[in-house]
Amino acid sequence: MAVTWDGLEKVQPLATRTLKNSIQKNRIAHAYLLEGERGTGKRDVSNLIAKTLLCLNLQDQIIPCEACINCKRINNGSHPDVHIVEPDGLSIKKDQIKTLQQEFSKSAVESEKKLYTIIHADKMTVNAANSLLKFLEEPNEGTTAILITEQIQQILPTIISRCQVITFRMIPTDVLVNKLLEAGVSSSNALILASITNNIHEALELNNDEWFAQARKLVLKLYEVLRKSAASAMVALQEDWYPHFKEKSQIDRGLDLLLFVYKDLISLRLGKDKQQLLYPDFRNQLEMDVLQMSTRTLTDKMSSILEAKRKLNANMNPQLLMEQLVLKLQGGSTFV
Repeated sequence: MAVTWDGLEKVQPLATRTLKNSIQKNRIAHAYLLEGERGTGKRDVSNLIAKTLLCLNLQDQIIPCEACINCKRINNGSHPDVHIVEPDGLSIKKDQIKTLQQEFSKSAVESEKKLYTIIHADKMTVNAANSLLKFLEEPNEGTTAILITEQIQQILPTIISRCQVITFRMIPTDVLVNKLLEAGVSSSNALILASITNNIHEALELNNDEWFAQARKLVLKLYEVLRKSAASAMVALQEDWYPHFKEKSQIDRGLDLLLFVYKDLISLRLGKDKQQLLYPDFRNQLEMDVLQMSTRTLTDKMSSILEAKRKLNANMNPQLLMEQLVLKLQGGSTFV
Protein backbone atom coordinates (compact mmCIF):
# COMPACT_ATOMS: atom_id res chain seq x y z
CA MET A 1 0.00 0.00 0.00
CA ALA A 2 1.36 3.42 -0.99
CA VAL A 3 2.59 5.74 1.74
CA THR A 4 0.44 8.87 2.16
CA TRP A 5 1.15 12.23 3.77
CA ASP A 6 -1.59 11.60 6.34
CA GLY A 7 -0.21 8.19 7.20
CA LEU A 8 3.32 9.54 7.39
CA GLU A 9 2.27 12.35 9.71
CA LYS A 10 1.16 9.81 12.32
CA VAL A 11 4.65 8.35 12.63
CA GLN A 12 6.89 11.25 11.58
CA PRO A 13 4.92 14.41 12.45
CA LEU A 14 7.78 16.92 12.47
CA ALA A 15 9.44 15.67 9.27
CA THR A 16 6.08 15.50 7.52
CA ARG A 17 4.99 19.00 8.48
CA THR A 18 8.31 20.45 7.32
CA LEU A 19 8.11 18.77 3.92
CA LYS A 20 4.40 19.48 3.40
CA ASN A 21 4.86 23.16 4.21
CA SER A 22 7.72 23.55 1.75
CA ILE A 23 5.71 21.88 -1.02
CA GLN A 24 2.43 23.69 -0.35
CA LYS A 25 4.18 27.08 -0.19
CA ASN A 26 6.18 26.27 -3.32
CA ARG A 27 9.42 26.64 -1.41
CA ILE A 28 10.91 23.30 -2.34
CA ALA A 29 14.59 23.07 -1.49
CA HIS A 30 16.97 22.08 -4.27
CA ALA A 31 18.39 19.41 -1.96
CA TYR A 32 17.08 17.49 1.06
CA LEU A 33 19.07 15.26 3.39
CA LEU A 34 16.81 12.72 5.05
CA GLU A 35 18.63 11.28 8.04
CA GLY A 36 17.65 8.82 10.73
CA GLU A 37 17.69 5.20 11.82
CA ARG A 38 17.01 2.35 9.44
CA GLY A 39 13.33 1.64 8.94
CA THR A 40 12.02 5.11 9.76
CA GLY A 41 10.49 5.63 6.31
CA LYS A 42 13.07 7.79 4.53
CA ARG A 43 12.98 5.92 1.24
CA ASP A 44 9.17 5.84 1.21
CA VAL A 45 9.19 9.60 1.71
CA SER A 46 11.59 10.08 -1.20
CA ASN A 47 9.12 8.19 -3.39
CA LEU A 48 6.22 10.24 -2.04
CA ILE A 49 8.02 13.53 -2.75
CA ALA A 50 8.69 12.41 -6.32
CA LYS A 51 5.00 11.61 -6.88
CA THR A 52 3.91 14.88 -5.27
CA LEU A 53 6.18 16.89 -7.58
CA LEU A 54 5.34 14.99 -10.77
CA CYS A 55 1.73 13.80 -10.33
CA LEU A 56 -0.52 14.89 -13.22
CA ASN A 57 -3.67 15.08 -11.07
CA LEU A 58 -2.41 16.39 -7.74
CA GLN A 59 -5.16 16.93 -5.18
CA ASP A 60 -5.16 19.76 -2.60
CA GLN A 61 -1.64 20.79 -3.70
CA ILE A 62 -0.10 17.81 -1.90
CA ILE A 63 -1.88 14.48 -2.51
CA PRO A 64 -0.68 12.34 -5.45
CA CYS A 65 -3.53 10.67 -7.31
CA GLU A 66 -1.71 7.28 -7.51
CA ALA A 67 -3.54 6.65 -10.79
CA CYS A 68 -1.81 8.80 -13.42
CA ILE A 69 1.03 7.50 -15.58
CA ASN A 70 3.64 9.42 -13.56
CA CYS A 71 2.52 8.04 -10.20
CA LYS A 72 2.43 4.52 -11.59
CA ARG A 73 5.87 4.74 -13.16
CA ILE A 74 7.41 6.24 -10.02
CA ASN A 75 5.93 3.39 -7.97
CA ASN A 76 7.39 0.94 -10.49
CA GLY A 77 10.78 2.67 -10.55
CA SER A 78 10.55 3.39 -14.26
CA HIS A 79 9.95 7.15 -14.55
CA PRO A 80 12.59 8.71 -16.85
CA ASP A 81 12.89 11.87 -14.75
CA VAL A 82 13.33 10.09 -11.40
CA HIS A 83 16.73 8.53 -10.77
CA ILE A 84 17.99 6.47 -7.86
CA VAL A 85 21.67 5.93 -7.04
CA GLU A 86 22.67 3.15 -4.64
CA PRO A 87 26.06 1.76 -3.58
CA ASP A 88 27.81 -0.30 -6.24
CA GLY A 89 29.20 -2.96 -3.94
CA LEU A 90 30.36 -1.28 -0.74
CA SER A 91 30.37 2.31 -1.96
CA ILE A 92 28.94 4.90 -4.32
CA LYS A 93 31.65 5.72 -6.83
CA LYS A 94 32.62 8.86 -8.71
CA ASP A 95 31.53 7.39 -12.06
CA GLN A 96 28.01 6.91 -10.68
CA ILE A 97 27.78 10.59 -9.76
CA LYS A 98 29.26 11.62 -13.12
CA THR A 99 26.65 9.52 -14.93
CA LEU A 100 23.97 11.19 -12.82
CA GLN A 101 25.31 14.64 -13.70
CA GLN A 102 25.31 13.80 -17.41
CA GLU A 103 21.74 12.59 -17.19
CA PHE A 104 20.62 15.76 -15.44
CA SER A 105 22.35 17.99 -17.96
CA LYS A 106 19.63 16.87 -20.40
CA SER A 107 16.14 18.32 -20.46
CA ALA A 108 13.46 16.53 -18.50
CA VAL A 109 11.68 13.96 -20.62
CA GLU A 110 8.16 14.06 -19.18
CA SER A 111 7.98 17.36 -17.29
CA GLU A 112 9.96 20.42 -16.30
CA LYS A 113 11.09 18.74 -13.10
CA LYS A 114 13.67 16.05 -12.38
CA LEU A 115 14.51 14.33 -9.13
CA TYR A 116 17.31 12.09 -7.98
CA THR A 117 17.71 10.12 -4.77
CA ILE A 118 21.02 8.90 -3.39
CA ILE A 119 20.51 5.95 -1.05
CA HIS A 120 23.19 5.50 1.66
CA ALA A 121 24.76 8.85 0.77
CA ASP A 122 27.27 8.28 3.56
CA LYS A 123 28.84 5.52 1.45
CA MET A 124 30.07 7.85 -1.28
CA THR A 125 33.80 7.72 -1.90
CA VAL A 126 35.70 10.97 -1.34
CA ASN A 127 35.84 11.58 -5.09
CA ALA A 128 32.14 10.85 -5.49
CA ALA A 129 31.28 13.21 -2.63
CA ASN A 130 33.39 15.99 -4.13
CA SER A 131 31.68 15.50 -7.52
CA LEU A 132 28.28 15.68 -5.87
CA LEU A 133 29.30 18.81 -4.00
CA LYS A 134 29.87 20.64 -7.29
CA PHE A 135 26.49 19.40 -8.48
CA LEU A 136 24.80 20.73 -5.34
CA GLU A 137 26.56 24.10 -5.60
CA GLU A 138 25.22 24.69 -9.12
CA PRO A 139 21.87 22.87 -9.28
CA ASN A 140 20.01 22.67 -12.58
CA GLU A 141 16.70 24.47 -12.68
CA GLY A 142 13.81 22.20 -11.75
CA THR A 143 16.11 19.62 -10.16
CA THR A 144 15.46 18.25 -6.67
CA ALA A 145 18.04 16.12 -4.88
CA ILE A 146 17.25 13.77 -2.01
CA LEU A 147 20.09 12.25 -0.01
CA ILE A 148 19.28 9.45 2.41
CA THR A 149 21.52 8.33 5.25
CA GLU A 150 21.61 6.47 8.54
CA GLN A 151 25.07 7.87 9.31
CA ILE A 152 24.94 11.64 8.86
CA GLN A 153 28.27 12.02 10.66
CA GLN A 154 29.93 10.25 7.72
CA ILE A 155 28.82 12.91 5.21
CA LEU A 156 30.99 15.90 4.33
CA PRO A 157 29.94 19.01 6.30
CA THR A 158 30.05 20.98 3.05
CA ILE A 159 27.41 18.68 1.56
CA ILE A 160 25.26 18.88 4.69
CA SER A 161 25.40 22.69 4.58
CA ARG A 162 23.94 22.68 1.07
CA CYS A 163 20.95 20.52 2.00
CA GLN A 164 17.86 21.02 4.11
CA VAL A 165 18.28 18.36 6.79
CA ILE A 166 15.12 16.46 7.76
CA THR A 167 15.49 14.15 10.76
CA PHE A 168 13.40 11.00 11.00
CA ARG A 169 12.72 9.69 14.50
CA MET A 170 12.26 6.08 15.52
CA ILE A 171 8.63 5.01 15.10
CA PRO A 172 7.01 4.60 18.56
CA THR A 173 6.67 0.91 19.41
CA ASP A 174 2.95 1.15 20.13
CA VAL A 175 2.33 2.78 16.74
CA LEU A 176 4.29 0.06 14.96
CA VAL A 177 2.53 -2.69 16.92
CA ASN A 178 -0.88 -1.30 15.93
CA LYS A 179 0.17 -1.15 12.28
CA LEU A 180 1.30 -4.78 12.43
CA LEU A 181 -1.95 -5.86 14.07
CA GLU A 182 -3.89 -4.00 11.37
CA ALA A 183 -1.83 -5.88 8.77
CA GLY A 184 -2.93 -9.21 10.24
CA VAL A 185 0.09 -10.04 12.43
CA SER A 186 -0.85 -12.09 15.50
CA SER A 187 -0.72 -10.46 18.92
CA SER A 188 1.88 -13.06 19.97
CA ASN A 189 4.24 -11.82 17.25
CA ALA A 190 3.48 -8.10 16.89
CA LEU A 191 5.39 -6.79 19.92
CA ILE A 192 8.46 -8.95 19.39
CA LEU A 193 8.65 -7.93 15.72
CA ALA A 194 8.36 -4.27 16.72
CA SER A 195 11.24 -4.83 19.16
CA ILE A 196 13.43 -6.39 16.46
CA THR A 197 12.95 -3.78 13.75
CA ASN A 198 11.51 -0.31 13.36
CA ASN A 199 10.75 -1.06 9.71
CA ILE A 200 7.17 -2.24 9.12
CA HIS A 201 8.10 -3.82 5.77
CA GLU A 202 10.89 -5.86 7.36
CA ALA A 203 8.60 -6.80 10.26
CA LEU A 204 5.97 -8.13 7.85
CA GLU A 205 8.62 -10.08 5.93
CA LEU A 206 9.87 -11.65 9.16
CA ASN A 207 6.32 -12.51 10.16
CA ASN A 208 5.95 -14.54 6.98
CA ASP A 209 9.46 -16.02 7.14
CA GLU A 210 9.51 -19.70 8.08
CA TRP A 211 13.13 -19.35 9.22
CA PHE A 212 12.09 -16.72 11.76
CA ALA A 213 9.12 -18.75 13.01
CA GLN A 214 11.42 -21.73 13.56
CA ALA A 215 14.07 -19.52 15.17
CA ARG A 216 11.53 -18.32 17.73
CA LYS A 217 10.64 -21.93 18.61
CA LEU A 218 14.28 -23.01 18.90
CA VAL A 219 15.17 -20.08 21.16
CA LEU A 220 12.35 -20.96 23.54
CA LYS A 221 13.44 -24.60 23.43
CA LEU A 222 17.02 -23.61 24.29
CA TYR A 223 15.74 -21.55 27.21
CA GLU A 224 13.74 -24.54 28.48
CA VAL A 225 16.67 -26.95 28.35
CA LEU A 226 18.85 -24.37 30.10
CA ARG A 227 16.56 -24.90 33.11
CA LYS A 228 17.56 -28.58 33.18
CA SER A 229 21.31 -28.92 32.77
CA ALA A 230 24.33 -27.64 30.88
CA ALA A 231 24.63 -31.03 29.17
CA SER A 232 21.08 -30.79 27.80
CA ALA A 233 21.77 -27.29 26.57
CA MET A 234 24.94 -28.42 24.78
CA VAL A 235 22.97 -31.14 23.03
CA ALA A 236 20.39 -28.54 21.97
CA LEU A 237 23.16 -26.41 20.50
CA GLN A 238 24.44 -29.31 18.41
CA GLU A 239 21.06 -30.60 17.28
CA ASP A 240 19.06 -27.40 16.90
CA TRP A 241 21.02 -24.18 17.17
CA TYR A 242 24.04 -24.72 14.91
CA PRO A 243 22.04 -26.18 11.98
CA HIS A 244 19.54 -23.30 12.05
CA PHE A 245 21.64 -20.29 13.05
CA LYS A 246 24.42 -20.55 10.49
CA GLU A 247 25.23 -17.00 9.42
CA LYS A 248 26.51 -14.25 11.69
CA SER A 249 23.37 -12.17 11.16
CA GLN A 250 21.20 -15.19 12.05
CA ILE A 251 23.16 -15.84 15.25
CA ASP A 252 22.84 -12.18 16.21
CA ARG A 253 19.08 -12.34 15.66
CA GLY A 254 18.90 -15.54 17.70
CA LEU A 255 20.73 -13.82 20.57
CA ASP A 256 18.23 -10.97 20.41
CA LEU A 257 15.36 -13.45 20.65
CA LEU A 258 17.03 -15.11 23.63
CA LEU A 259 17.59 -11.74 25.28
CA PHE A 260 13.88 -11.01 24.96
CA VAL A 261 13.07 -14.07 27.10
CA TYR A 262 15.03 -12.60 29.99
CA LYS A 263 13.54 -9.16 29.37
CA ASP A 264 10.12 -10.74 29.87
CA LEU A 265 11.32 -12.36 33.09
CA ILE A 266 12.60 -9.01 34.35
CA SER A 267 9.26 -7.39 33.47
CA LEU A 268 7.39 -10.04 35.44
CA ARG A 269 9.84 -9.76 38.33
CA LEU A 270 9.28 -6.00 38.51
CA GLY A 271 5.50 -6.34 38.19
CA LYS A 272 5.22 -4.54 34.86
CA ASP A 273 2.24 -4.75 32.50
CA LYS A 274 1.85 -8.37 31.41
CA GLN A 275 0.28 -7.16 28.16
CA GLN A 276 3.73 -5.94 27.12
CA LEU A 277 5.40 -9.36 27.21
CA LEU A 278 7.36 -10.20 24.08
CA TYR A 279 6.43 -13.87 24.45
CA PRO A 280 2.80 -13.67 25.63
CA ASP A 281 2.14 -17.26 24.58
CA PHE A 282 4.96 -18.39 26.93
CA ARG A 283 3.68 -16.39 29.89
CA ASN A 284 2.63 -19.27 32.16
CA GLN A 285 6.07 -20.86 32.05
CA LEU A 286 7.81 -17.55 32.62
CA GLU A 287 5.59 -16.73 35.60
CA MET A 288 6.65 -19.99 37.25
CA ASP A 289 10.33 -19.54 36.42
CA VAL A 290 10.59 -15.98 37.65
CA LEU A 291 9.82 -17.16 41.19
CA GLN A 292 13.14 -18.99 41.16
CA MET A 293 15.34 -16.14 39.94
CA SER A 294 16.40 -12.90 41.54
CA THR A 295 16.55 -9.60 39.68
CA ARG A 296 20.34 -9.72 39.99
CA THR A 297 20.45 -13.18 38.43
CA LEU A 298 18.32 -12.04 35.50
CA THR A 299 20.34 -8.89 34.85
CA ASP A 300 23.55 -10.95 34.95
CA LYS A 301 22.14 -13.31 32.32
CA MET A 302 21.08 -10.42 30.11
CA SER A 303 24.56 -8.95 30.45
CA SER A 304 26.03 -12.28 29.36
CA ILE A 305 23.90 -12.28 26.20
CA LEU A 306 24.83 -8.69 25.39
CA GLU A 307 28.50 -9.58 25.89
CA ALA A 308 28.04 -12.53 23.51
CA LYS A 309 26.61 -10.16 20.89
CA ARG A 310 29.64 -7.90 21.30
CA LYS A 311 32.02 -10.85 20.90
CA LEU A 312 30.12 -12.05 17.86
CA ASN A 313 30.59 -8.66 16.20
CA ALA A 314 34.27 -8.86 17.14
CA ASN A 315 34.41 -12.11 15.11
CA MET A 316 34.79 -14.59 17.94
CA ASN A 317 34.26 -18.22 16.89
CA PRO A 318 30.43 -18.61 17.02
CA GLN A 319 30.50 -22.18 18.34
CA LEU A 320 32.88 -21.34 21.19
CA LEU A 321 30.86 -18.19 21.89
CA MET A 322 27.59 -20.12 22.25
CA GLU A 323 29.13 -22.81 24.42
CA GLN A 324 30.52 -20.18 26.79
CA LEU A 325 27.18 -18.37 26.87
CA VAL A 326 25.23 -21.54 27.63
CA LEU A 327 27.47 -22.31 30.60
CA LYS A 328 26.94 -18.79 31.97
CA LEU A 329 23.19 -18.88 31.46
CA GLN A 330 22.75 -22.35 32.93
CA GLY A 331 24.45 -21.43 36.17
CA GLY A 332 22.51 -19.71 38.91
CA SER A 333 19.02 -20.34 37.55
CA THR A 334 17.38 -21.67 40.66
CA PHE A 335 17.93 -19.30 43.52
CA VAL A 336 16.28 -16.14 44.74
